[in-house]
Amino acid sequence: MDEFFTPFSLVAADGEVGVPVDLVEKEDRVEVRAEIPGMEEKDLEVSVQGGYLTLKGEKREEKEEKEADYHRVERRYGAFCRSVELPEYVNPDKVTAKYEKGVLTVSLGKKESVKPRQIPVQPAS
Repeated sequence: MDEFFTPFSLVAADGEVGVPVDLVEKEDRVEVRAEIPGMEEKDLEVSVQGGYLTLKGEKREEKEEKEADYHRVERRYGAFCRSVELPEYVNPDKVTAKYEKGVLTVSLGKKESVKPRQIPVQPAS
C-alpha cells in the first residue's frame, strides 16, 4: 500500500538496495540525495536517460597491505549502480549534481508548465 502513494520508483541494477537515496520534491525542482561516503567526484557518474536518473560509481581500496592479516573486513569496495524513475514533469535538460561530505545531491528542475505561478487578483471595475 505504501508504494501506491509514492510517485517515484526505486530500482537497483543488481536487485539490491545498496545506495540509500532520499527523494525530495521542492517547488521548482526534485532533489535526489544519495549517501555514498568515501568516494571522490571523479569516481561518480550521473546520467539522465529515458525517464531515469542513474547513479554509478566505483569505490576502490586505497592500498594493499601485504603484511596485514585481516580477520574481518566490513568496508565495502566495488562498483554500484542505482536508477531512479523520474516523474514526467522533470526537465532532463536542467540537472546539476554536487558531492559534499559523502552525500551526492542531484537537482532536477521542473518543466515550466508544472511550476506553480502566482496569479495577481485585480480589483473589480
